[in-house]
Amino acid sequence: MSTFLFDEIVFGPVNSRRLGISLGMNLLPVNRKICSFDCIYCECGLNGELGDKNGQMPSRAEVKSALDNKLQNMLKDNLKPDVITFAGNGEPTLHPDFSGIIDDTIELRNKFCPEARIAVLSNASRLHKPDVVEALLKIEDNIQKLDSGLKETILRLDQPNYPFDLEKTIKQLKGFNGQLIIQSMFVAGEMNGVDIDNTTEADISSWLDALKDIQPEKVMIYTIERDTPYNSLKKVPLETLKAIAQKAEDSGFSVSVSG
Repeated sequence: MSTFLFDEIVFGPVNSRRLGISLGMNLLPVNRKICSFDCIYCECGLNGELGDKNGQMPSRAEVKSALDNKLQNMLKDNLKPDVITFAGNGEPTLHPDFSGIIDDTIELRNKFCPEARIAVLSNASRLHKPDVVEALLKIEDNIQKLDSGLKETILRLDQPNYPFDLEKTIKQLKGFNGQLIIQSMFVAGEMNGVDIDNTTEADISSWLDALKDIQPEKVMIYTIERDTPYNSLKKVPLETLKAIAQKAEDSGFSVSVSG
């Protein structure tokens, strides 16, 4: 399928399935994907598949200037975002000035749209960095990925490009003391002859065990909506997502579903 890259530092606003009117923030190059995961369902394609390998991340000053200009222009049009969302062409916490950029964003949010939330969509790969954790604790929507409670499933779906340790990741997520949202993508189909399905009883049972350990304030579950790198991947039916959500709700969690 056809995938794409975000070609601006600040993009949108867009109507997010999970977050409302969202103003997007891309801290990665506008012509290259950089990520510590290589998720088989990523709308930005696989690492190294698209763009210019020499593309550079924007500086902290460039990010602040772009957001300042965008918010001023939105106010002129009598528009305000519900949320300022860090996502873009890869993992936002990989930016070396991530913590400072969050501080700048809080400053500009408070100046132009104090009612707006700040969200970060992260794959939880940089939680060993104290400055990243400190920055994530300053925002309203600290959204961390957990697609299964089974390491082998995560390796197959998310393809981390570092020595992934699920037990360590769960411990790091638990360290937020509930000040986080867990986001889980459910997908089916096959890839290179291998069946793909993280809705199995084993996946869901172990995922629920992980949630009980982490104790997030909310759980977001969803399935693919846009194009992915593999034509053989399929959406999980809404009925299945609702059944998974019910199990999480029965375990005491607040859950939102996007089919």
